[in-house]
Amino acid sequence: MTLYSKIAGTGSYLPPRRVTNDELAAQLAEQGVETSDEWIVSRSGISARHYADKDVLASDMAVEASRQAIEAAKLAPNDIDLIILATSTPDHFGGFPSTACVVQRKLGITNGCAAVDVQAVCSGFVYAMSVADSFIRSGAHRNVLVIGAEIFSRILDFKDRTTCVLFGDGAGAVVLTPSADPGVLATKLHADGSHGDILCIPGNVSGGVVEGSAFLHMDGQAVFKLAVSVLEKVANEALKAADMSAEQIDWLIPHQANIRIMQGTAKKLGLPLEKMVVTVDQHGNTSAASIPLALDAAVRDGRVKPGHNVMMEGVGGGFTWGAVLARM
Repeated sequence: MTLYSKIAGTGSYLPPRRVTNDELAAQLAEQGVETSDEWIVSRSGISARHYADKDVLASDMAVEASRQAIEAAKLAPNDIDLIILATSTPDHFGGFPSTACVVQRKLGITNGCAAVDVQAVCSGFVYAMSVADSFIRSGAHRNVLVIGAEIFSRILDFKDRTTCVLFGDGAGAVVLTPSADPGVLATKLHADGSHGDILCIPGNVSGGVVEGSAFLHMDGQAVFKLAVSVLEKVANEALKAADMSAEQIDWLIPHQANIRIMQGTAKKLGLPLEKMVVTVDQHGNTSAASIPLALDAAVRDGRVKPGHNVMMEGVGGGFTWGAVLARM
């Protein structure tokens, strides 16, 4: 019997502090940085984002999203036998110990399950889903908790209006379980390290001192051009692997980075914009958390239903990109 992995539950968490473009523009103006709601919306489609309070860690948000996903899957925390957490903003410096291990502790999981972080920036959730799918198909693990959690507000230079207005904080999670019925239909992952400098944090640490910048750097035009190209290609690769066509996609859930990139991808795939889940307007770019946040929103409001074919795809620093085609 062919074994599949299937999404059994979803969950999400957004920090209570919601910051609109007007509010952010007013805060930036106090530092002599000029921007506006019109400028931000016209370039990104973003109207608001959420910021975590100073005492909140990525693991705290991940735990809230995970509890929802575990409950939706009708499981208990100790039923989870693997945690894969995608993040670029781990709880501890250098990601040591892993934020996945912190989440295990905070969820009260005492069964000794494996826990590991994945770093592929905005593609992190797609990478983590692919790894989880492979573990379940192999029979090595059964109930896998996959999380994307980010606090990008802490790595932004609020004197750089080209980046600081784009990102937000949040967490999303899914539980994958074994199924005899098709669930995850195909996954495709790629990376090209030659483009590593177009989206990165260029600094490093030596002797406990940061050398260079500790803030996010992005070449927006280069990222835009590359993203639209690779997202179309990787989606088609996943469709080919599943022996499906774009017309069979019920929902496109791309990484919520920029509405123009998202719309461009949908058009290249020949999909009507009505089939694309959009949360970037209210969440901003939440990196590895953006796809599971959007998926959970669409599941809970009833758009994504059992049996629907969902294409999830993302691009991120590295440069990384990938896609997961799943039947709900």
